[in-house]
Parts: sequence; structure tokens; C-alpha cells
Amino acid sequence: MSDPGTLRRPNEAESRVMSRRGWWLVVLNFLVPGLPQLVAGNRVLARIVLWFWALSWVAGLWALWALLAARSTFASVFSNSAVLWVLQGWIILGIVILVVLSVDTLRLVRVVRTRGRTRLLLPLAMLVVGALAVSGLTWASSQVSTARGLLEDVFGDGVVAEPVDGRYNILLLGGDSGEGRIGLRPDSLSVVSVDASTGQTAIIGVPRNMEQVPFPEGSPMLEIYPDGYTCGSECMVNALYTEGEAHPELYPDAEEEGSSPGIEATKDGVEGITGLTIQYFVLVNMEGFIELIDALGGITVDVPESVELVDGSDDDLQYHGTIEAGEQHMDGQTALWYARSRKTTSDYDRMERQRLIEKAIIAQFSPSVIVSKFQEVAQATSATLQTDIPQVLVSTMVDLAEGMQSYDVQSLELTPDNGIVTADPDYATIHAMVAETVAAATTPAE
Repeated sequence: MSDPGTLRRPNEAESRVMSRRGWWLVVLNFLVPGLPQLVAGNRVLARIVLWFWALSWVAGLWALWALLAARSTFASVFSNSAVLWVLQGWIILGIVILVVLSVDTLRLVRVVRTRGRTRLLLPLAMLVVGALAVSGLTWASSQVSTARGLLEDVFGDGVVAEPVDGRYNILLLGGDSGEGRIGLRPDSLSVVSVDASTGQTAIIGVPRNMEQVPFPEGSPMLEIYPDGYTCGSECMVNALYTEGEAHPELYPDAEEEGSSPGIEATKDGVEGITGLTIQYFVLVNMEGFIELIDALGGITVDVPESVELVDGSDDDLQYHGTIEAGEQHMDGQTALWYARSRKTTSDYDRMERQRLIEKAIIAQFSPSVIVSKFQEVAQATSATLQTDIPQVLVSTMVDLAEGMQSYDVQSLELTPDNGIVTADPDYATIHAMVAETVAAATTPAE
């Protein structure tokens, strides 16, 4: 029955022959959709379809090779939303082809010429095989759609900034627009400084209550604060967001570039504090932070000392348990509690805990975790992050994030424990401390 002539021109009067022929066509359609048409149907259609599958297999094998052996190339190609649009369209075309070929194969089988139970089993087998294939491609299309949505929702088409002194410096803001506050005031500020060649990383923690903030030369904020942000105890670095939003004319291009006047004013202030040129920002919605950590499967933190989880007013503290010292695996809610609780500790203690959480998240962002939990991580990231990092740099950042895993993250907290007086900082000393920390996260030139 495997004779091509018999498959194309069977004796329709023999139900046994037609039944065996039907099973052959079903098996061929399962192995390579289009083969039944080649041996028993429209050969022109078959050749077109087989070329489609051949190209798909070549592209798929190349993508697998790139993922395993050339991740930077893989990221460069598949972090382009136009490529993902084409890929999703190709997959949808594959779904349509599968449905058409399955229906046509069932026509070629000529079920009414088969015998007994075969008349029921052949269509059932075709339905099961077709459903499995279509569901697989539908899942693939969904993954591509999620990736494209992530790129388009989170990353924009802003200006590509070159590394400064061989580094990308990114302002990381934890957004807090709580009740009773005017606008958003960052609850957490830090600069993530990444070596543009190796991914070696230093994190500089900036207290939200840092005062006497200087602005770098050329900052629009100098128009209203020519001597820096020196208007008393209310003028702390985390209030710069509100100042910037109150003076949008100072940053007329901010919205177009995927930022905001408030964020740009904060960037200028943190540049003045650290002495680093900041190219980009990442704003984290602290409530969405829970979903991101849960999507990653939780994080593991080496807790140096126990922390009580407390909220409420000073007159009516509400206790919600304790995170004990030692290695702890935390879900998103627990991690947020740990990062933000300060009723029984200080702002500076909280900064140190936030840095531990940041390092734990970096450690958890491994390729295997991203691939296995891609849908959940992508959806959580879209809801959690806002950034002005352009799409064209995503592949570079992915490559650097992978390199980051090979090094210890250097950190510096600009707190009293390190000799910093936040109400009257010595910025020359701070700049020297920051430069030393960044140098420790830099590979010496050969």
C-alpha cells in the first residue's frame, strides 16, 4: 500500500485497500503535512507547502543554535518588534496551512470508501493530530505576541546613548505615589552602573532624604535653582520628581523620548550626587514588583538580621510577622514587605534591604528561568516597568545581564554608616567613593 501509484489511483471498490490507504495518508500528514497532497493530491500545492515547512525548519534550527551558542545574536534578532510581527504572521500562516491540509487530506482519504470502524477512527485521528499541531503553533504565536507586546509596551524608540567611560549608568526608581502625596515620590533611588564590555555591575544607593543636591552643568534645573536644590529640609532628592512635573517647560522633549519632566529632574539631581552621567532610567511600580517576583518563582535572600513586618500609624502599629535571619526564599508579597518595612528600623536599613532584593532579582534572571516562565515574566514586566531604554538596545542589555551573572555585584550605600551626612553632604567625597566603587566593577584594560 506504500506504492505511490496505489495511493494516487486506488481501487475504490476494495474497502480494505481504501482503509489501509486512509491510514497511510493520516500518518503522512502527521509526519510532514503536505506529503499526502504530494503522493495523492495536488502536487503544486504540496511543493509550495513543503518549501514553507523546509524554510520553517531551517529558521527554527538556526534560532535554536543561536539561543544555545550565540545568545547575543538571538537577542539582537528577536528583540526587534518588526521581526516578531513577521514571525507571528508566519506562524499564523502555518496554522491556516495545517487546517487546510488536514481538511484536504480527509477529502483524499475518501472515508465513505473505507470499512467498518475505520470510517469513524480516521476522521477522529485526523482531528486529534490536527488539534495537537494547531495548539502547538497557537501556543508559539501567543509567546511571540507576548514578547512583541513586552517590547512595545516597555521599550520605546528613544535616543540611543553611547556608554560613558565604558559604562551604562541607569537610574533605578521605585515609584511611590501613596495617599496624601502630591504626585509620585520615588521611594527608592539607586544607580546601576554596568560595564559595557563585560556586564560587571556596581549599584550606588542614594537616600531619598539627601539634601543640598547639586545639578550638573547644563541642567535645566539650574534655571530655577542656580545654587542647587538648597531650599531647606523639604528639598530632598525624592522631591525633585514633583519639581520637574511642576516645570515641564524645562524638559520639553521628555515625553517624546519616553520619560517625563519629573524623571529628568531626578536624573539631573542623582547625576549631581554621584558624579555619574546617567543615560537611562527604569521606574519600578512597587505594587507590580510583587507580580514580577512571583513570576520568577520567588527569590532567595540571605537575610543578615531578622525584620519585623509592621505597618499602621505610630500610635497603632500592626504586626504581620517576622522575617528571620538566614537564607530565606521569598514570594513577591514577602519581598515587598522586606524591602519597604521601616516602622521598626530606619530608612538606611531599608536601603540595604532593597539592595539585597535587587541583587537577588538579578541572580534569578537566568536564561533558563526566563525561557521556562516567559509568559508570566513578560506580563509582569509590562505591568511593572517603565523605561526610556530604546528597543534597539534590548539585545545589548540582555547580553550584559548574562555577563553580569559571572561577577559579584559591587555596592555602595550613601548613608551615615559610610560617613555620609545626608543633610549636609560632602559631594567631593561622595564622588570619590562612587568612582572607587565603579572602578572595582571594571575589568582593567589589557
